[in-house]
Amino acid sequence: MNLTRRNLVLGALATPLALSPTSSRAVEASLRSAANNRKLLYGAAVTEDALGIDPQYTNLLATEAGILVAEGVMKRKTLEPRKNQYDFTKAERIWRFAQRNGQIMRGHTLVWHEANPFWLKDALAGKPSDKIITEYISKVAGHFRGRLHSWDVVNEAIEPDEGNDQGYRVSSPWYEAFGPDYIEIAFHAARNADPDTLLFYNELNLEGDVWWAEKRRSATLKMLETLLKKNVPIDGLGIQSHLKAYRVRYDDGVFSAFLKEVSDMGLRILLTEFDIADIDGPDDPVQRDADVASLARRYLDVAFSNPNVQGCLTWGITDKYSWLSRYDNYMWPDGRLSRVLPFSEDMRTKPMHDAMLAAYQGS
Repeated sequence: MNLTRRNLVLGALATPLALSPTSSRAVEASLRSAANNRKLLYGAAVTEDALGIDPQYTNLLATEAGILVAEGVMKRKTLEPRKNQYDFTKAERIWRFAQRNGQIMRGHTLVWHEANPFWLKDALAGKPSDKIITEYISKVAGHFRGRLHSWDVVNEAIEPDEGNDQGYRVSSPWYEAFGPDYIEIAFHAARNADPDTLLFYNELNLEGDVWWAEKRRSATLKMLETLLKKNVPIDGLGIQSHLKAYRVRYDDGVFSAFLKEVSDMGLRILLTEFDIADIDGPDDPVQRDADVASLARRYLDVAFSNPNVQGCLTWGITDKYSWLSRYDNYMWPDGRLSRVLPFSEDMRTKPMHDAMLAAYQGS
């Protein structure tokens, strides 16, 4: 058994070490335990600045999540702020926290068109060598070699509205420099740097029952087929799962059919950034919570019915630190926090938590 698989087993079986003394829930009722009992994963993105500073938040992560991912501090802007000068301090802090609490961790993300250091734009001008991809991935994935469950190797390479026949995001600095070849370059570099860690392609807006999501699904499937035909070492698809309860129509059948197309390729599937925006919903938070919970249960029931789905990570764990309360397009105008995650601002369970727990238990 290689180290990555061994860590996965140990993470699934371990008991969390840092438990909240004020928690009113038994560990057996945690999302982490419910997922482990069904041989699935539940985890969350970590807001590194709050880790260790907010004790309630820290204990909630330790108790509820079996797998962690850094919300921002494993992107190139943080890891290589100056050319050839690397800083793994914040990423290592999350990894050590995971180790103390019997958790595993995934990496996010090696190649993305955003969150890059200021110097990279000039470095990509003209006709750069692909070493600007391969050497970075060798350094970063090599640094964490054997310690992570998976990497999001390439993030959000698809944007059908930009006019490319294949649906690629042509405005990406990586596409501008290398065309679509940058994707396979990145995956080969990641496999060379870490032979045993799972390698995922991660994409957004794949879930909706709307024409533009269908275009993105189609383009994503075509790209995955192309990569597999070329023997690119890709293990799975990450579906970000940023749902919008009152803005984008969702249909169980559409989502199920898409999951089947991906799984028929032999790829693993992971829901990597799950949350449900509640903007434009009713003013009554009780009703919004009920609507969000209902959608969460439907979505996860469909996902977990596909045997290739490995589990779900929420993008954060508590409304207190959700990015949706800081992003203009999803902020409530009166300053109320978005209610988009399984735990409230004061770290209490919400109907979304109960719906997720039931989906894991019923999987």
